[in-house]
Amino acid sequence: MDRTFWLEKWAQHQIGFHQPQVHPDLIAQASFLAGGPHRVLVPLCGKTLDLHWLAEQGHATTGIELSDIAAREFHEEQQRTPTRSVSGPYTVLSSPNLRYLLGDIMHLEGTFDRVWDRASMVALSPEQRPAYVDLLKRVASGGELLLITFDYDTRVMSGPPFAIPHSEVLGFYPNAEILFHADIIDHVHAFRERGHDRWEKTLWRVKLP
Repeated sequence: MDRTFWLEKWAQHQIGFHQPQVHPDLIAQASFLAGGPHRVLVPLCGKTLDLHWLAEQGHATTGIELSDIAAREFHEEQQRTPTRSVSGPYTVLSSPNLRYLLGDIMHLEGTFDRVWDRASMVALSPEQRPAYVDLLKRVASGGELLLITFDYDTRVMSGPPFAIPHSEVLGFYPNAEILFHADIIDHVHAFRERGHDRWEKTLWRVKLP
């Protein structure tokens, strides 16, 4: 990923991708988290409230992020006081049921049985996505992935968030199941204003090999 690009976004507080509530798709997909507690990975997590919610549900949650600004704001806003340590290439911020890793996701080691990808794959360029998918298949082998992707007219915008057609997702994950698919352009006014006339959202559930 372009480290400088994302660090500058956080430094300038250009974080339109951040949501001020727990993502409704995560809450709605109760079966994804059934049978837990699970070891849940939230890649490129920013300061999402999903981390705190997952931890409060009793899941051993790991978020990973480049920006120390995101990390600081998350812990302040969720009133968590983490202990700080170093593990390999990562600074680790630990609080109840939560590890927040500061560093490049491509160095990640560990074992997870659930991955919640709300805004990670769509933040990666086409050239970066194959290595990212290989990483998830390695650290969460046999687990499950809940994934959101978008598709739109790339003549209007190139991303991020990047357009990812269904054919690409199915190329990576042949057994991927579509849980939801719709054109949500009427609900994302910022993209309508940028010239889009469609903005298709898909929610996928994947059994990782």
